[in-house]
This record gives sequence, C-alpha cells and structure tokens, in this order.
Amino acid sequence: MPGPLWGGRFGTSPAEAFERLNASIPFDVRLAPYDIRGSIAHARMLGARRMVSEEESAELVRGLEAVLGEVESGRFSWELSDEDVHTAVERRLRELVGDVALKLHTGRSRNDQVALDLHLFVRDAAGRIREGLLGAMLALVEVAEGHRDLILPGYTHLQRAQPILLAHHLLAHFEALKRDLRRLEAAREAANVSPLGAAALGGTPHPVDPALTAAQLGMEPFANSLDAVSERDFALDLLYACAVLGVHLSRLGEEWVLWTSAEFGFAALDDAYSSGSSIMPQKKNPDAYELMRGKSGRLIGDLNALLITLKGLPLGYSKDLQEDKEPLFDAVDSVLAMLAVLPEMLRTARFDGARMARAAGGFSLATELADFLAGRGVAFREAHTAVGKLVRRCEELGLTLEETPREELAAAHPALENLPRGLLTSEGSVSNKESPGSTSPRSVKLQLEAARAFLDEQARGG
Repeated sequence: MPGPLWGGRFGTSPAEAFERLNASIPFDVRLAPYDIRGSIAHARMLGARRMVSEEESAELVRGLEAVLGEVESGRFSWELSDEDVHTAVERRLRELVGDVALKLHTGRSRNDQVALDLHLFVRDAAGRIREGLLGAMLALVEVAEGHRDLILPGYTHLQRAQPILLAHHLLAHFEALKRDLRRLEAAREAANVSPLGAAALGGTPHPVDPALTAAQLGMEPFANSLDAVSERDFALDLLYACAVLGVHLSRLGEEWVLWTSAEFGFAALDDAYSSGSSIMPQKKNPDAYELMRGKSGRLIGDLNALLITLKGLPLGYSKDLQEDKEPLFDAVDSVLAMLAVLPEMLRTARFDGARMARAAGGFSLATELADFLAGRGVAFREAHTAVGKLVRRCEELGLTLEETPREELAAAHPALENLPRGLLTSEGSVSNKESPGSTSPRSVKLQLEAARAFLDEQARGG
C-alpha cells in the first residue's frame, strides 16, 4: 500500500528520522493478533449493517483470517514503512483480497482501533498472569502442607519476635497473592469494553453497531465515544496490579535471600534455581529471588511512566498515547517471567528445621510469659515490665528463658512460679495461640483448608 493511511493531505513523504520516531511497528507487532480479531469483528458488523455487501464482508473475513495465520506462524513480513500494526495488516490484506480491503476502515478510526487492541491485550494478559499467580499460590499451599510442623522465628524490625509455624508464614504470602488476584480480575473486567464504533472521537455517520461488534469479541460496548478513545484506565489498572504483585514478590524474595544465607541457614535452593560466581567457586547465589526483588522497581516505573504520560493529556487521541504500550508490555513480560520460575523454586527448596527451631526459641518466648501473667489477672503493662526485667536478668546470667531456674522466674513475678514449663518452648508457644487466624496448628489447619477450597473454586471458574 503506497504511503501512510493519512498521506493524501501531504505533498511529500515523511522524513526518515521522523518516520523512525513516529513508527510504533518495532514494538506493537505483538498487538497484531488482537488487531486482526477486532478487524474480523468489524468486517462482520459491516456486512450485517449492509455497509458492505455480504460477499465483501466474507472476503474481508477470509483475508483477515489468512493474515492472522501468517502472523501466528511467524511468516508475516513487517516493514518499518508500515508505521504501525494496523497499516501493516491492511497492506497485507489488500495484497490478498484486492481493493475491497480499502473498505475495511469504513466507520472506524485508528483511534478506536488501537484502543480496542490494547483492551484485548490487557484482557488476555490479565488472564495469563492470573493463571501464573494461581500456580504460585498452589505451590505455597503445597509447601505449607508438606512442612506443617516446622517452626521458625517471626520477625519485627528484622529482630526475632515470636515463634510461628513455617506454614503460617507461607500462607501469609498466599493471602497477599489472593489480593493480587482480585486486582487482576478487576483489571480484566475494566478492559472488557469495546471502543469500536467510537471512530476518531465523536462517533461516525455510518450506521455502525458497536454492541454487535462488542458481542462478537465477548465484550461490553462503550457508553461515550470521546471517553472510549481517550481513556487508558484499564491499562493503569493492570500496571497497578503488576506493581503491587511485584512488591509482594520482592518481599518474598528478600526473605528467601535472607533464609538461604549462611547467617540464617533456614533453607537451601535447588541447584537448578541458583547461580555461581565467576571467581569464587563456593558461591551459590539466589539470583532468581534477587531478580524478583529488583524487577519490582521496573514494575513501579512502568506504572509511573503511564501515569505521567496521561496526566497532561486533554480528551481525544494524542500521539503521547503511543507510549502506553512499552511499559505495559514490559510489566506483563516481567511478571510472567517471575511467576514462571517461582512455583518450582518453592517446591524444590529444602528447609533446615532444626536450625529454624533453635532460632525460634530463646528470648522470642518472652511474650508468652507476659501473656501468661495477663491471663492470671496481672495488668499487661505490669506483666510486660516484669518480663522485660527477667530478660535483662537472663542476659546477665547468660541464660535463655528455657534455661531459667524457677526461682528466677518467681523472683520476676510470683505468678510465674506456676508457669507450665512446656510453655517456654517454641512448640508450646505456637500451640498456645487461641485467636482466629493465628499461628497455632489448629488455626493453620483451618487456613490451609480455606486456601485449598479457594484454589478449587478458582479451578472451577469461580
């Protein structure tokens, strides 16, 4: 097809430098399948509304399906002079079916066309990320179920705080990912609106049927043509979901970087998910988890990039919106890459239960003493002070709380003389928790059952 679609107004061809700046074809080729499916729906609508004949509509659909086959098989030839994916598809369509291809653009603008492509991409991407996320959530549940009895220290301020079950810790990440799942579902729902029929911004005099086109794509029709070509909220929704998910994966990654260090020694990664050093032969590095931590910055940047692009734009299409694609593609690719590696990385890890248990004891049991006193009518602030003094006394004597003689306990507070010695163990501590959602074995069992039920519901399409 000679020249750009808009070439009739201009007396000269675009300068090569401008053509390179203006072209989106180097990165929007991945929108081609969505663009063609939208064009197929549009061609069928043109025939149904008698804007082209039934024969012409069928010929357009036949040609577009052939182009789609070339794209999906990798046989399609892309050219920089095509400017964008829409022009490339129309060029090839004309080569296959002739001048009837020129009628495809009736009642349509590149503005509503590119908006549709992005809607379809976001809808599909949200679904693919959702499946990857469910795989990671299943892995967390399986690892938690396989290590129900392991205890490790829970931390605040990165200082040992209280003993908790490893399963409880893993299920905390499950809950965060469950919220990510809801954000992805919201982004997918927001994207499920077809802007086709909005044309450039104000609609079209042609008798188009946006509802018919939307129905063919499994979408809802737009309500306002100007909003339909202007808004990119659905893309922001997906970028936000990716950014928050990236933060959650980064926090999980940071923990595994710590856990697999010699200083912690709680876990070891399978060799298949580790890397070495070019100079230090002994090294086994948790690169995958470090990359999960690092990529969160890119995801936040991708969200910021589109927010900043959109903040100064008036309604209607502006070329700035060409910049909506690369951040979106980058975020989707980054998240899918992380989710592809995470499930098996979790499943193949090995835990040092004895080392975790030793770390979970000691002064991490102090809160049990304060709660024991509070349960016997001692004001909690009084109990807190008494146990704090006991900890300082133990430090002076070089003892842990488990090793503390009963007379020292009684000296700290008379009510501690009757303390059940089993309470001053990490096992006793976790078993002593009564509150819903706590780290007790009984509570964690219920949490695991709820997690399994949630995953089963999602597998059934819930």
